Amino acid sequence: MTTHIQTARPLLDYDAEAAAYDTSRGGAPRAEAAAAAVLRLLPADAETLLDLGCGTGIVTRRLTRPGLRVLGADASHGMASTALRRGVPVALADAARLPVRSGSVDAVSAVWLLHLLRQPGLVPAVIAEAGRVLRPGGVFVTTVDKDSAHDVGSDIDAVFAAHLAPTPADASGDVEAYAARAGLLPAGEALFTGHGQGRSPRASAEALLAGRYASRIAPRGITAQELAARLELLPDQDVPRAEPTYRVRGFVRV
Repeated sequence: MTTHIQTARPLLDYDAEAAAYDTSRGGAPRAEAAAAAVLRLLPADAETLLDLGCGTGIVTRRLTRPGLRVLGADASHGMASTALRRGVPVALADAARLPVRSGSVDAVSAVWLLHLLRQPGLVPAVIAEAGRVLRPGGVFVTTVDKDSAHDVGSDIDAVFAAHLAPTPADASGDVEAYAARAGLLPAGEALFTGHGQGRSPRASAEALLAGRYASRIAPRGITAQELAARLELLPDQDVPRAEPTYRVRGFVRV
């Protein structure tokens, strides 16, 4: 974002990534689980939902129930174009400066977005903007602790342990504090399985070298290539380790 979502995703070209994005991240099963978790936290009377950082729309198009109208927003033209082809109404928009009237929507969601926003001040800015566009009683629903969910105690995690990013952008306690500052109070949580996200050593090495762990891994004292080489020494190179369990939190606009 310029404060832009695009600026906050420095190591991946999300326009170029759009075509392969879904298949590399669990595809439909993970998207369905994520959408179900978000819907569990929406108010029963919600009629409008704005999905921030909607990406390819794979989750957004599954945020459906009778009487609910959904709009996606993303700063990547490639991602937004893919969402449009899926039939998702989408705006090319900065999540910290939304082209939306204050107090005009019933719910805002952000799935796998906040952990990517590494620019200082960006996560609180996005949360404040979500609070601005919500009506009183509206709910902001977001994934939290995304990267730490991938630590399932495997041998891959042991290799990564000394190289984890020290300050996750979506730590639950920090998100709650930013939400409170924006007039948003805790309103429940849900868990869901990251289907297809149990990575093998070979897939983890490939993801590391492709920049897909940019928010989670910051190699210390070695290069990314050297860290990948350590993964290549692990046994069962193509056997996926345990799938992560993701956490979603809801916050109500007071």
